[in-house]
Amino acid sequence: MVGYLGDRAPTYAAEPGALPLADPGVLDGLVPDTVLEGARHGTYTLRATSVRGDSARFRGEARRDFLLTARFGTGDDALVLVALAGGDRAAPGAAEAAVELCRWMASAVGRSRDRLADDIRAGRRDALRSGLQRLTDRGYGRLRAHAVELGLPEDAYTAGLRVLLLPIDPECKTRVCFGAGAGGLFRLRAGAWEDLEPEPKPESDPAETAGDGFRFRAAVARPGDTLLLCSGGLADPMREEALLSAELAARWADPEPPGLAAFLADTQLRLKGYADDRTAAAVWEA
Repeated sequence: MVGYLGDRAPTYAAEPGALPLADPGVLDGLVPDTVLEGARHGTYTLRATSVRGDSARFRGEARRDFLLTARFGTGDDALVLVALAGGDRAAPGAAEAAVELCRWMASAVGRSRDRLADDIRAGRRDALRSGLQRLTDRGYGRLRAHAVELGLPEDAYTAGLRVLLLPIDPECKTRVCFGAGAGGLFRLRAGAWEDLEPEPKPESDPAETAGDGFRFRAAVARPGDTLLLCSGGLADPMREEALLSAELAARWADPEPPGLAAFLADTQLRLKGYADDRTAAAVWEA
């Protein structure tokens, strides 16, 4: 088993240290070190996890990333949603903002499931883009309003967001991802990674790709593809450290998806200088 990648060991230990401080009056707010989820629907297999970063483990701080998975509806009209969010570990409201944003977005998508599923099957990308951007804008508007109520600056009470929509219908191969802020979307195809959220070109539409603005991608899956959605804690080393992307490509070369425990180990591959929370969802196409 690879302990870490690179020629220098990470600063922090590989296993959790101190537990976060608990308040006996609000025990429902406790956050586990790790969450793990998986599913198989139609032609794809889903694996998802959110893990407390090495720095937070060492300092006895709670995980600030948040992961939510849900299935809305039944039969071929159903949609699987994966929402993940992560904020600046130095910001006091980052963890709460990530939870609030993911839950609101999931609820909004769930209420609009019939229309969204129909638009995805029919390939109405413009309608999807505009509708999901409105939902995203409303979600961030709620965070800004809540920040004012809490007396916090807006940049403290916010989080990077990525949402993945997966139709249950085996005949529909479109996978929709949207969000804003820190995070990433990558595709492993024929053994090579492609960044589906590359840095924008000067002539690019700023509403689609620039800065922390809205990001949207409707990708058509091919057999053998692996789609990886992740928070900034994993997206950054995926873009900056070739060792990590190469190791994951090698581990995921087998067409059979990894089990839950193996997926957790894969997403925890450690590199010096990357100690933030990591949240990831990957979809293997049969």
